[in-house]
Amino acid sequence: MNRASATAIAAPLAPCVHCGFCLPACPTYLATGDENDSPRGRIVLMRALANGELPATDPSLNYHLDRCLGCRGCEPACPSGVAYGQGLAAARSVLADAREMPAMARVVLRVFSTELLWRPLFTMARWLRWTGIPRRLAGGGRFSFSFGMLAATTPHAGHAVSPPRPPTGVSVALFAGCVMDALFPHVHDAARRTLEANGYRVLEVRGQGCCGALHEHAGDHAGARALARANVAAFGGADYIAVDSAGCGALLKEYGGLLDGPEAIDFARRVRDVTELLAERGPRPAGPLELDVAYDAPCHLQHAQRVHAAPLKVLRAIEGLRVRELPGADRCCGSAGIYSLLEPGLSREVLAPKLESIRSATPVPAIIATGNPGCLMQIGAGLHAAGIPARVAHPVELLDLAYQQAGLYDSPEPGHH
Repeated sequence: MNRASATAIAAPLAPCVHCGFCLPACPTYLATGDENDSPRGRIVLMRALANGELPATDPSLNYHLDRCLGCRGCEPACPSGVAYGQGLAAARSVLADAREMPAMARVVLRVFSTELLWRPLFTMARWLRWTGIPRRLAGGGRFSFSFGMLAATTPHAGHAVSPPRPPTGVSVALFAGCVMDALFPHVHDAARRTLEANGYRVLEVRGQGCCGALHEHAGDHAGARALARANVAAFGGADYIAVDSAGCGALLKEYGGLLDGPEAIDFARRVRDVTELLAERGPRPAGPLELDVAYDAPCHLQHAQRVHAAPLKVLRAIEGLRVRELPGADRCCGSAGIYSLLEPGLSREVLAPKLESIRSATPVPAIIATGNPGCLMQIGAGLHAAGIPARVAHPVELLDLAYQQAGLYDSPEPGHH
């Protein structure tokens, strides 16, 4: 390992004083009780890697770093300001160069790197979803849980006609991504309608694709940079780039560090979660929707992007909606990109306390609102497997439904022609 790589690992972790405040914020440590599966323990391992005390091929080093969710829940809990996620990304890059990546990871990353592969694959999955078979086969087993994840992508709101687009105003380019574009187009539609209803001019952008987050988290920096360059080139002069996937948004906001050059820095500066843009405009209230809703914060929205108030402000703009946060709502659900495929057992262990918190709530919420595709699928499948009578939805889906029921799309504000 060269000096630059060692510094990239060690420098972000240098402030760590091993105080232990990170331990109760780490889902894998809470699940296993193993110090090596905590941020503090992993920092010891990463420092040993950076100092040359452990080789990148060390089995224990690989085992415990692979088991990290990368949720970054430890960062806001750290009084010393350790940039754990940055150090982990650098360490995983070194590990990826030193060993052969697991076969499952190689296949998944190859698929997401190539639109000619992921688009037909997810299109077929969407067709299968509409047959109702995934919902009937969903359950608690490994394969039946996967069917539950697919079933959780089913849209629930009714069809809506988009409001007339404002001809002027702040321009917003909607980031489509890959999983969101193929399995959650209904969320994109809801984001577009709610943004336009709040005075934004939404633009379509051709030539964009996967954000590269899965590659970056797996240590495939070259793959992540290639996808990032394509996205930077695709997006032009829109005032903002709206993202309705927390995992994508976290990396898009870091393109300035991932790539060199003013174009990448400018791109990252313009990225906003869709709830940030809506909250900035109010958003326009609507309703009523008489529902009990529990908001569950996606890790890469709350911990990586430090965005927490905006989704709640969006939900609380819906009259009649009874919104709350349950214990553990700020902790990872265990999805973490492709983690649930590579570490299915530990992924489910991490999810279990969240499901129990939902089950024991009084009353049990009808909807769990969260703003990330992996979270929607993981929690949705978990609800089904646990027999909890609740469903999942993106916050903008609920705002969109409130706007539909209030007839807001049929009666745009003056000037929306």
